[in-house]
Amino acid sequence: MKCIIIDDEVTARAVIEQLCQQIGGLDVVAQFDNAVAALKYTNKSKVDVIFLDIQMPSFTGFDFLDSLKTDTQVVLITSNPHFALESYNYACVEDYLLKPINSQRFIKTIDKISRKLGRISMENSTEAIEKDNDVLFINIDRRLVKIVIDEIYLIEANGDYVLIKTLNKNYSVHVTVKKLLEKLPTNKFVRVHRGYVINISKITDIEDNSVLIERDVIPISRSNRPELMRKLNLL
Repeated sequence: MKCIIIDDEVTARAVIEQLCQQIGGLDVVAQFDNAVAALKYTNKSKVDVIFLDIQMPSFTGFDFLDSLKTDTQVVLITSNPHFALESYNYACVEDYLLKPINSQRFIKTIDKISRKLGRISMENSTEAIEKDNDVLFINIDRRLVKIVIDEIYLIEANGDYVLIKTLNKNYSVHVTVKKLLEKLPTNKFVRVHRGYVINISKITDIEDNSVLIERDVIPISRSNRPELMRKLNLL
């Protein structure tokens, strides 16, 4: 299926493109940072699916839908859940996804569209997404940097940022610890203190209320210690 992505945020477009690449049969033929340019494209070129951000300056996603002259399947993507009711007014809108996009939810959306159009089989798509979950993409100076999750050994809160420490390099990312934890496998990572998350496979030693992980000694809070002990493979 031919797809286009319309979103004024470069990171959001990259995330959607990555998800599309993981599903066989989806071909992102164009990307746009504004809906006006995308509308001109759809008037000349036929596409099967449009991934459309709602909140864009000057010409919004709903303005785009009001002007769209084709019966292309549209997937609305936004960080605001309050537009859902309005989206029901458009027959071409097939689904409504909230940012950050959940990969399993994305698969279900594409599965529904592909079955409706009779284009592609979604067999093994879930497996493809799961295999790619061993990496994490972070936004550094408007670039998407790939990190191998298993190479992360420590995450440290630093104001509005977190410091991600890996075996080879450290990264400062504008995100909360809570949000980052949602992207990490729960069987490998545990919060040992309000400001610290560790990869339990990288632990060297635990003594009293501290843990040695690589070269860092990290405090273990009393409230977080039981969860750490539960996840360790104790003899």
